Amino acid sequence: MGDDEVRTSSLAEKIDRLFEVVRRADREPYTNEEVARECRRLTGESFSTTYLWQLRTGRRDNPTKRHLEALAQFFQVPAAYFFDNAESVQIARELQLLGALRDVGVRDVALRAVNLSAEGLGTISDMIDVIARREAARRDDRPD
Repeated sequence: MGDDEVRTSSLAEKIDRLFEVVRRADREPYTNEEVARECRRLTGESFSTTYLWQLRTGRRDNPTKRHLEALAQFFQVPAAYFFDNAESVQIARELQLLGALRDVGVRDVALRAVNLSAEGLGTISDMIDVIARREAARRDDRPD
């Protein structure tokens, strides 16, 4: 995801990204009902499942500040994620990393690489690049 993609992300895309990355303890995604119920509790205001679905799909795009703050609190991100483009870029990068680390294989490789020297990390990075190019070439050669 490039910085331009993040800067031009709609509110719906930002909210949906939170649902994709921030998961329950069992790694299953939260449902609209779970999030709406907790947002109602946090704000003391109306926050229906339908309203949240409308925000996620872009059918509504002008929520109150309190609703966005409740979403931010629920997903444990700063409210600036919704309001500040520079902050959105940084938080989106962190969310992307968290999403990748959800994968057990990626997390295992990352944890094993922690104690490598800069030279060792460079070698691993080069190997990943070679394998990624090889796999991309295989995908490109497959008939649709």
